[in-house]
Amino acid sequence: MAELGLNEHHQNEVINYMRFARSKRGLRLKTVDSCFQDLKDSRLVEETFTIDEVSDMLDGLQTVVHSEVESELINTAYTNVLLLRQIFSQAEKWYLKLQTDISELENRNLLEQVAEFEKAEFVSSNKKPNPEQVKPKLTPLHEGGSELLYKEIARLQEENEKLKTRLKTIEVQATSALDEKSKLEKALKDLQIFQEDKKLDTTQDISELENTMAALKFQFEKTLNDSSANQKSLEENLMTTKHELLKVQDQLAMAEKELEKKFQQTAAYRNMKEILTKKNEQIKELRNKLSKYEPDD
Repeated sequence: MAELGLNEHHQNEVINYMRFARSKRGLRLKTVDSCFQDLKDSRLVEETFTIDEVSDMLDGLQTVVHSEVESELINTAYTNVLLLRQIFSQAEKWYLKLQTDISELENRNLLEQVAEFEKAEFVSSNKKPNPEQVKPKLTPLHEGGSELLYKEIARLQEENEKLKTRLKTIEVQATSALDEKSKLEKALKDLQIFQEDKKLDTTQDISELENTMAALKFQFEKTLNDSSANQKSLEENLMTTKHELLKVQDQLAMAEKELEKKFQQTAAYRNMKEILTKKNEQIKELRNKLSKYEPDD
């Protein structure tokens, strides 16, 4: 099958539009054919005609066909504008600026590629169309935004999990620091008790013990200060991480609410349904008019 270089979803959208355009084109061609048939049935009732009569009939036919073709061209242009409006509206919801290259609309190679695609999709294959593709699907205008919301939610959830893991690590480090502090405080207390209970007989032993006590006390205070500083840093880091976690969770909740809000916006669906209803009524009315010109079998 010929391809247009689009993903499956967008290619199906193109197929739906081409199916719509083919149905409109076929209906308009039947109208043109009926113009010629009307001329045959209403004017070609004699065997011979003068030049003026033939010229008059051709002028009348030209006027009718010109009006039909002009009406279809205008309607096609307006329809394309509505299609572009839908696409641009979706882009503007996410602050995107799309650009078009009008010169590519007359690119013969691309036009032939589209023709091959239409031929492969509608003409060459005599199989029945897929009901899932034939059935019109009115996609909400915010569906593209919903897809981006899903990606943003996934990103926030991933970041949330990373912050939770980081928070657990910091909590383990903080607990370990508190345990170390408790052990040092207990060792100091035991040393002070030992100092009070121990009585030395010589001044030298007392001096050595005091020096040892001073050294141990200095080392303990240094370790205790380092532990307190480390604990303070861990507590600050823990608090910062908790704030970041809360912020990410808040963003995640807002994104989920925004996604739910977009799913609840069904005004575009109703508008498109009303447009399709009006189009169906117009087609039904036109078919009723055409049925008057078709011979009864």
